[in-house]
Amino acid sequence: MARTEPVVEWPTLLVLLATYVLWALGTTWLYGWSPVAGIVLTTLAIAQFSSLQHEVLHGHPFRNPAVNEALVFPGLTLTVPYGRFRDTHLAHHHDPILTDPYDDPESNYFDPKVWARLPGWAQVLFRANNTLLGRITLGPILGNVLWIRSELALIRAGNAAVRRDWALHGAGVVLVVLWLWPAAMPWWAYLLAAWGGHGLLKIRTFLEHRAHEAARARTVVIEDRGPLALLFLNNNLHVVHHTHPAVPWYRLPATYAANRDHYLRRNEGYRYASYAEVFRRYLLRAKDPVPHPLMPKD
Repeated sequence: MARTEPVVEWPTLLVLLATYVLWALGTTWLYGWSPVAGIVLTTLAIAQFSSLQHEVLHGHPFRNPAVNEALVFPGLTLTVPYGRFRDTHLAHHHDPILTDPYDDPESNYFDPKVWARLPGWAQVLFRANNTLLGRITLGPILGNVLWIRSELALIRAGNAAVRRDWALHGAGVVLVVLWLWPAAMPWWAYLLAAWGGHGLLKIRTFLEHRAHEAARARTVVIEDRGPLALLFLNNNLHVVHHTHPAVPWYRLPATYAANRDHYLRRNEGYRYASYAEVFRRYLLRAKDPVPHPLMPKD
């Protein structure tokens, strides 16, 4: 985009500050007052924190990447090193590979040949994971098992960058441990909140991309302006984000509104009116098959 952004993007910085404050309150005072309320608030803060990490890897809120990364150094999400999130997500932004089970790090599809070899119990599990309810509840567990398994393979293969990112993440998790040690929230409750935070993020990623012959038509737009849009920092306008990845979250709605017809032509009408529509249609039903429908089965 031609518009020059300010040196400091205050909306992003203020949301980050609020997220840390809410996370701190959820793990201390609020948990002491009501464990359920504390877990819920911490869950929301962890999900918001991940959305902010996404903003940081795209160059916000400062122009200095080192300063930006220092702002999201603590390992609040527990299982996703920022450096790995950054590298895999930027690879995902190469639109021609979107949804490819091998090349797209964020694809939820399986190669049909691999799918055919899975045992029946695994196919049942992944089919359940392909409903929205399954993605929210099972998705954090399945996703993390597959994610950590692939990361361990890279570490065993001697990938120095992956080892470095996990070592830095370990230091970030130490900060969380030092905070929780005297805090009211026990570890079991924090693990529950982390699972919930990952589950909330699965709502956003559930149908962000579809299998389609045209790469430009693979990315969704969900015209939601409610609480989930804020939690996801307007990344529900996903086709706009993929078209202009450097545009900050608070400018995405205006960018979309100014060129709505263009974006809907670009993604060939891959659109939902709200997350309420997504829940209504797919809570208990799969939107897509698990094996990639455009890949050969033989």
